Amino acid sequence: MPYVLSLIASPLHPIVDVALVSEARAVAPVFDLPVWLAEDIAAEIPFPGSPEEAAAIEVAVRAVIGARPVDVAVLPDTHRRKRLLVADMDSTIIGQECIDELADLVGLRTHVGAITERAMRGEIAFEPALRERVALLRGLPVAVIDRLLRERIELNPGARTLIRTMRAHGAHTALVSGGFTHFTGPVAERAGFNEHQANELLIDDGLLTGFAVEPIKGRDAKLAALQETAARLGIEPVQTLAVGDGANDLAMIEAAGLGVAYHAKPAVAAAAAARIDHGDLTSLLYLQGYRRREFVE
Repeated sequence: MPYVLSLIASPLHPIVDVALVSEARAVAPVFDLPVWLAEDIAAEIPFPGSPEEAAAIEVAVRAVIGARPVDVAVLPDTHRRKRLLVADMDSTIIGQECIDELADLVGLRTHVGAITERAMRGEIAFEPALRERVALLRGLPVAVIDRLLRERIELNPGARTLIRTMRAHGAHTALVSGGFTHFTGPVAERAGFNEHQANELLIDDGLLTGFAVEPIKGRDAKLAALQETAARLGIEPVQTLAVGDGANDLAMIEAAGLGVAYHAKPAVAAAAAARIDHGDLTSLLYLQGYRRREFVE
């Protein structure tokens, strides 16, 4: 079976050079010549093997790379370019957790942030954790969301390039969040997604009521979004890509043709087919075999 070993660095720390690639190639005699996707940032090395051999090679290459900030992935060299991307929002497409930013306005960031962290690690169920956090925001003017979007909410590096490039090559993109539509709408527009889905905050006379529309969209809703969107567009599961960082992303990550843990919690990183710990969101393009010159900025 054909596989490809991907070596990807952050554009801020471009260290994937000839010497590093040579070190990786020395791990296995079956490696073909490297393909350079971006000078000093991304290279891939095709090789044949069984799933067991591919897994062993990934372990061996990670040992060779050691502590150097380079992401390593071993993936099948078939169906590389995906036709559907489903992405988490908080701490994935954007660098913030929106509910924590809202809590900061009422002096509860530390308390709410601790609940968020436990939910993202999978230590507590997502749905009741969201209800508890939303209840603490009761009475907050909904108008502050616009200010947060202007002043605090920022796309993660590479987000816009990832979405624009995949769409330019015919893919459909969906932003699917356990957060709120008040945020996913503007973020989806800013990044260029085709569509978005999230929970809805209940508002009364311009104030947050402390409740969200039921049922709460969490782990199962994200999985359903992946499957239902693919079915609606006639896209096979192997042609799908899902990316996220928290426990409520696990189901869609495991179900996708390519599931990527992006700067993720340990349990998510361990379960995903590929993990990006150092690179930015353009790393997802390199995992699909895109060359830097094909990017759409």
